[in-house]
Formats: sequence, structure tokens, C-alpha cells
Amino acid sequence: MTPATYIGHHLTFLNHPVGQGNFWSLHVDTLVTSIILGGLVFGFLSWVVRGATAGVPGKRQAFVEVCIDFVNEQVKGIFDKSFSFVAPLALTVFVWVLLMNAMDFLPVDIVSKGLKAVGVHEFRIVPTADVNTTFALALAVWLLMIGFAIKVKGVGGFIHELFCAPFGMAKITANPLSWIGALLLAIANFGMNLIEYLSKPLSHSLRLFGNMYAGEIIFLLLWMWASTGVIGTTAAAILGLGWSIFHILIVALQAFIFMMLTIVYISMAHEHH
Repeated sequence: MTPATYIGHHLTFLNHPVGQGNFWSLHVDTLVTSIILGGLVFGFLSWVVRGATAGVPGKRQAFVEVCIDFVNEQVKGIFDKSFSFVAPLALTVFVWVLLMNAMDFLPVDIVSKGLKAVGVHEFRIVPTADVNTTFALALAVWLLMIGFAIKVKGVGGFIHELFCAPFGMAKITANPLSWIGALLLAIANFGMNLIEYLSKPLSHSLRLFGNMYAGEIIFLLLWMWASTGVIGTTAAAILGLGWSIFHILIVALQAFIFMMLTIVYISMAHEHH
């Protein structure tokens, strides 16, 4: 296979069209991997929490307690209000994104051959390298952010803030110019808020997607190099080991950043201007 066909093959999704034509389709591989990882990790956490004891914790309980305490500390440092909902949300985001990112460490050719044995010829194993996944997560956080803003400020307060922050509202007098000034200022405020609201899900999702997609491409290039002979295999093994070690940091860091932005956005929704 040429480099283009090799990479193109491994970057092809397992699609299932919905309705007539290809306008709407489901990425079955992304959905299946995400659901399996979510079920495994949160089933494990639920199992450990249900069996937790007040005495000396075992290794599993200690590990889960460290994860929960870590997330709680991050939430407390940013969100100074009741975090009975935000902390579990942050834990869900961090652990789930971390596990989906970590699928990038699986050897793509070995996984591909195993799937071909059961009749599956196209399957992408890294859900967060699919922009649909990262956008779905970011949009879910974005909708929660707007929901919290309306809950805290009320519908009237939320709309008022859209047109009166960050530049404030001009004082309206009998002078017609004051009406024109108030209208222009309201338009400027709304434009700034619109840009802010649209940029949040874009930056939230594309940051994670870009890092994981780039990591997937690099691993594919290294695996392709490994098939060129003894020298290529040796070089690919050395470079692959170095990239894997560096990629561990990227996998964990991107999950942490996604979690922190989730907390920050929801915290900002509670602020009054």
C-alpha cells in the first residue's frame, strides 16, 4: 500500500447511512468504542464506590478516591458555589475523555487485522480523533452553561446581559441621539456576546480533536515505516517508543484541559455583570 492509501484506509470510519443518501450517517466505530469505554470505566467506578469501606481502603478504592479528590480540588479552586453537580460532571468528562484518548496507544495494524478476522474492514479506534465526538461533548457542556446561566439569572436577566454586557447600557433621555447611542451599544454588546458564545464550543472541541487527530497520524506514519524492512522497523520502534512516552502527556493533558474548561465555562455562567 502507498502511504496515502495506508493512512486513508485507517482514517476511514465505519459508516451507517441514515435514510436516503449519505447526507446523514452514523460513525458506528466511534459510537461503539465510546459506549463500551463509558460502560467499563463508570461500571468499575460504581462497583468500587458501592463497596467502599470506612476502614483502610484497598488498592482499587484508594485509586478511585485519589481520582475523586483530585477532581474535587480542581472544582473547589474554580467553582466557589455548590458543586454537587459540577464535580460529578467534571469527573465524568475527565475519565471518559482520558480513556477515549488512551485508545490511541493500541497498535492500529494489529487491531485492524483482528477486526478483519470478524468481517470488519473499516474501524477507527480513537473516538476523540473524530470531530463529531469532541463537538458532541463540547455542545453538551455549552448547553449546560446556557442552562445554568438562565437558571441563575432568569430569562430576563440572561437576555439583559446579552445586550448590556460588557460595555454597559447607555442612559436613555429625551435626546434622540441617546436612543441611537443605546441601540448601537446594545448591538455591540450582543455582537461581542455572540462571538464569545460561538467561540467556546469551537475552541473546546477543536483543541481536543486537533491534538488527537495529529497523534493518530503520527502513529500511522510510524507503523507504516515499520513495514519497510529491518532498518525501518528498528527506527520506527525507537521513534514510536519516544512518541508514545510524549503522547502519554498529551493524552492526560488534553483530558485535563477539557475538564478544566468545562468547569470554567459553567462557573462563568454563574457570574453576574
